[in-house]
Amino acid sequence: MGTAFAVVLVFVGCCSNVVSLELLVREFPGCGNIVTFAQFVFIALEGFIFETKFGRKKPAIPVSNYVIMVTMFFTVSVINNYALNFNIAMPLHMIFRSGSLIANMILGIIILKKRYSASKYLSIVLVSTGIFICTIMSAKQVHDVSSDGSKEQGLYAFMYWLIGIAMLTFALLMSARMGIFQETLYQQYGKHSKEALFYNHCLPLPGFLLLATNIYNHCILFNESTPVLVPVVGLTMPTMWLYLLINVVTQYVCIRGVFILTTECPSLTVTLVVTLRKFVSLIFSILYFQNPFTAWHWVGTAVVFIGTLLYTEVWSSMQAALRGAGVKEKKAE
Repeated sequence: MGTAFAVVLVFVGCCSNVVSLELLVREFPGCGNIVTFAQFVFIALEGFIFETKFGRKKPAIPVSNYVIMVTMFFTVSVINNYALNFNIAMPLHMIFRSGSLIANMILGIIILKKRYSASKYLSIVLVSTGIFICTIMSAKQVHDVSSDGSKEQGLYAFMYWLIGIAMLTFALLMSARMGIFQETLYQQYGKHSKEALFYNHCLPLPGFLLLATNIYNHCILFNESTPVLVPVVGLTMPTMWLYLLINVVTQYVCIRGVFILTTECPSLTVTLVVTLRKFVSLIFSILYFQNPFTAWHWVGTAVVFIGTLLYTEVWSSMQAALRGAGVKEKKAE
């Protein structure tokens, strides 16, 4: 029951989050900072009340370690959202972030000197190839759109897009490095995911002072958006603030769903559910918002997800489960 409920939370929460984020970005492409800030405040406030008991509960992991993790987490969150300012389409954004498993594996080989099976190395090739295909086709679309203007404008738009790709690449590698650091902390102090969730969102809050001007400007823009009547509550509020509220709440629902899954299921199941969620979100984004997506994009997406499933050894696990079920049936006979 708990597992099924968690899966529903992940799919409903995360897919709704993608929709609300796309609605925000389409209206104001540079609103990534205010979205990140709102998410951090909401999760930090919830953690302060329910996890730390209003600051009375001491952390199991030293705060000095959290400071290092938080620096990486804050950087990744801000850069991922800020990359949307640089002509990065939402589908490409989601596909790029699907390479997190592989980035983690590559850094694991370099930093932790880990060794993997041949299927894992094949998955690296597949995911890298899929992301490369989607990136190249998106680059072609940027070039085709920008070619309608002058040559200088076209070159500027393309270079702008390349900056966005560089930002996504950096965030992907930084996120993988953070994962490795988190893994070593959990090995030393034990797993404290709810505590880590709170400190990862609370400690970076002063860092948003650096982005205060941008956040304030978007607050003004949000206030000027078209008012809409909120059903059930019966209150009228600007549309963009409603979208932001939905985004923050659904982000929390998604994170809570993943947390429940990690306590109820093995890591393989969690990875599979999150991967399928990304695929469903991608399809929904393409169909509902009619984002440009060519046949080559579909090929690249398929290769990315096949590589991800190969990495998680879903096929071999399913075969083992089926063989186990067959053996049980024979014994019953």
